[in-house]
Amino acid sequence: MVRRNLLRKIAGLVFIWTCAALILATPGLSQEKAYDPLPSWNDGPAKQAIVNFVRKATDKSGPTYVTPADRIATFDQDGTTWVEQPLYAQAMFALDRVRELAPQHPEWKTEPPFKAILENDREAVARFTDEDWGKTIGVTHSGMTIEAFRKISQEWLTRARHPRFKRPYTELIYQPMLEVMQFLRMNGFKTYIVTGFGQEFVRAYGEKVYGVAPEQVVGSSFATKYEYQDGKPVLMLLPKVFFNDNFAGKAIGIHLFIGKRPLAAFGNSTGDRQMLEYTGAGDGARLMMLVLHDDGKREYAYGPAQGLPGTKVGAFTQALYDQAKKQGWVVISMKNDWNKIFAWE
Repeated sequence: MVRRNLLRKIAGLVFIWTCAALILATPGLSQEKAYDPLPSWNDGPAKQAIVNFVRKATDKSGPTYVTPADRIATFDQDGTTWVEQPLYAQAMFALDRVRELAPQHPEWKTEPPFKAILENDREAVARFTDEDWGKTIGVTHSGMTIEAFRKISQEWLTRARHPRFKRPYTELIYQPMLEVMQFLRMNGFKTYIVTGFGQEFVRAYGEKVYGVAPEQVVGSSFATKYEYQDGKPVLMLLPKVFFNDNFAGKAIGIHLFIGKRPLAAFGNSTGDRQMLEYTGAGDGARLMMLVLHDDGKREYAYGPAQGLPGTKVGAFTQALYDQAKKQGWVVISMKNDWNKIFAWE
């Protein structure tokens, strides 16, 4: 009797295993697809490069294994993680601030570059020099505490809308890049925003939209002054540049504020070249990627790499494209590599 019951149990298990095998092998009855950490990416070399890099850096049995403490990834912001056309968001913020502050400065009505801003002379604004932008940003980003500036930035972001998409700038985050950040963090990486624009401006929303803490934002910054207000110590922003985190400044900023060479770096323009070079000069597993804006239908198309229209905003030159190919950097085609650009699509 015992032997008969045992045979019945074995037969039952064989039947269950057979049914399970048939279910898994039958189209339409299979289990859910394997987890894809990068669903907004089309299958191809760019997506595979990310997956392969993470595997190499985290495989303890491999020669390129990196301890979690050294897993650093840096991301440029404008044009790499969110929209930068037709003008950088922080530049739009500065223009709006000039208009808000104008009643306190009647002399701006005749004083360049403020005159062009107040008259909404877009052609003149498009011709602004670095000196013009320096004056504009200087008067709109200083003379207040860091806390006050952060509050003003957050309030502007809640009401400002992109001229084309008619959405808040914080909704114009590239979903594929957000997935890369999340995938890296799931695998023990620290993700940093390394931007040529204002450190305090990005810190106002970086944690909410990217999951990047304020201390992991490295950007250009103004000098600050320690003083007291109502007996309370504060840091006041001064109209004087303290650090320019662009071009070679990005590599310098990474060393100064992070202290470790990244394993991965993501950019989209000539301002990111040195960051990618610095990242690639290290040993072991490395990943350097550049976003090429070649999708004028869903976003924008500009370069001038690969015959795309030239631009002063986030220029991706043909020379940078050629360097990327020569040094093994991965060029991401928005048109071909991303099946979705924004989360709301």
